[in-house]
Amino acid sequence: MIGELPPFLILLVGALLIPLFRGRGQPIFALVVIAFGFLNLLSLDYGIYWQLPLFDYTLVFGRLDRLAFLFTLLFHIAAAIGFIFALHVRDGMQHVAALAYAAGAVGAVMAGDLITLFLFWEILALASVFLVWARRTEAARGAGMRYFLFNVVSGLLLLTGAIVHIHNTGSIAFENFGLDGSLGTLLIFLAFGIKCAWPFFHTWLTDAYPEATPTGTVFLTAFTTKTAVYALARAFPGTEILIPIGTVMAAFPIFYAVIENDLRRVLAYSMINQIGFMVVGVGIGTDLALNGAVSHAFNDVLFKGLLMMSMGAVLHMTGRMNGSDLGGLYKSMPITTVLCIVGAASISAFPLFSGFVSKSMVMTAAAEEGHTIVFLVLLFASAGVFHHAGIKIPYFAFFAHDSGIRTTEPPTNMLVAMGIAAVACIFIGSYPDLLYSLLPWPVDYEPYTLTHVITQTQLLFWSALAFALLMASGLYPPELRLINIDTDWLYRRLGYGTMLAFRNGFASSFQSANTGIRPWLGRIYDRIHAHHGPQGVLARTWPTGSTVLWIAVMLGGYLLLFFLAD
Repeated sequence: MIGELPPFLILLVGALLIPLFRGRGQPIFALVVIAFGFLNLLSLDYGIYWQLPLFDYTLVFGRLDRLAFLFTLLFHIAAAIGFIFALHVRDGMQHVAALAYAAGAVGAVMAGDLITLFLFWEILALASVFLVWARRTEAARGAGMRYFLFNVVSGLLLLTGAIVHIHNTGSIAFENFGLDGSLGTLLIFLAFGIKCAWPFFHTWLTDAYPEATPTGTVFLTAFTTKTAVYALARAFPGTEILIPIGTVMAAFPIFYAVIENDLRRVLAYSMINQIGFMVVGVGIGTDLALNGAVSHAFNDVLFKGLLMMSMGAVLHMTGRMNGSDLGGLYKSMPITTVLCIVGAASISAFPLFSGFVSKSMVMTAAAEEGHTIVFLVLLFASAGVFHHAGIKIPYFAFFAHDSGIRTTEPPTNMLVAMGIAAVACIFIGSYPDLLYSLLPWPVDYEPYTLTHVITQTQLLFWSALAFALLMASGLYPPELRLINIDTDWLYRRLGYGTMLAFRNGFASSFQSANTGIRPWLGRIYDRIHAHHGPQGVLARTWPTGSTVLWIAVMLGGYLLLFFLAD
């Protein structure tokens, strides 16, 4: 039976069966399901599977090539690490949502047509929002609703774009579209962009991810945005507009992350920064750039997941997440501290860590293709991510001032999950050939050249020196208990205020109109009532003679009109 089942179906049915178990049995059962799905995946050959005729079309629930295999493999690994991290959780809703969420991501990656893609696109949105709501706070409820609305808009754009595209071409295939100027592909492009957290569409990520549960954020980090990166690499490789979009994505979150107090929100901005590198790679579209984009997506799930897990462990043990409230935790959480530093070194692209062997592929491709300004901005973004994720996260959480918090290490399962991710980050960074062998396009890249190692080491050294000087001089933005204004202010404050003003203005206008119209309506009612009311002219009993007379008059009038018309 191995190899005969769609990978998404194994995970989805497993999610539906989770409520049959209790307590720790739920995440353990989920791990068994993921292991079975993983073995099922490894038994498959490249090709087209599980086709379903629908009217004049054929739905494809299983298209497996090198690109789809890499992401499907990644999502199984991420799901397994996430459930190990969540073994202590006694919340069936979270476990069902997380496994269904993984099923949606796997199904979207293996979808061979737009209709199937839309189905799993919606499963992604519906399942993931429960990981935000599961925290059961007022902030989580509001953030989850905004998150869901953004994802619904993305789904509507995808559905509309698919309908237009099918009408224009007669094909439902999910393939390399490119921006051909048609409305259908443009709407599909925007749908992918929203889920990819493009600038001005990014606030659903920075709003919702920090409000999710400590374990839920780990799953959120892995699936939605990486599915969108896959979709762009599948449908829009070499689309040049993606280069400036990705460049802006890599740069602007640095400024927010540096001043942000909530450390999980810092990592949310950092995620957009890293996705920017992937989007640039897809936009450049060469084999080297595309390999860099998808390999960096693979590595990002691991090192960003590791950082999110370390901050989730801190939140679980202390109940706090603001940098201003933390510090000194290395004394009571030394293992978590070391594992967090591994994640920080990986995202900062230290040699021998995973980010070093993937991020540089995109930057090298940008330089080789003559995108000098893009290369310089990405270089700045690399230095910036070292500041806010490589240094700020471990420094303010575990060092900095001593907050006086004394706790213990998180549950063993959390440490094991973080340990697995940390080992993977070091292994891939030290032996990248295994990852390179899985990449979809031919690989001719050597990360460990003397020039690259020296250049990256210098960049990291000067960035660290700049951080130290800024901290010593007091110029580095302090951790303050403030709310930073992002573009979501436009709809959360300005838009809401505009809606209230419109509602109040409409209510006032209606009241004024009602005051003026009411007497006139009353007079009309009185006149109608006078004729049709119980005592009205038309309602009272008429004598037979009068009735016959009026009938005769009406008949005569009709005959006269008929005669004149003839």
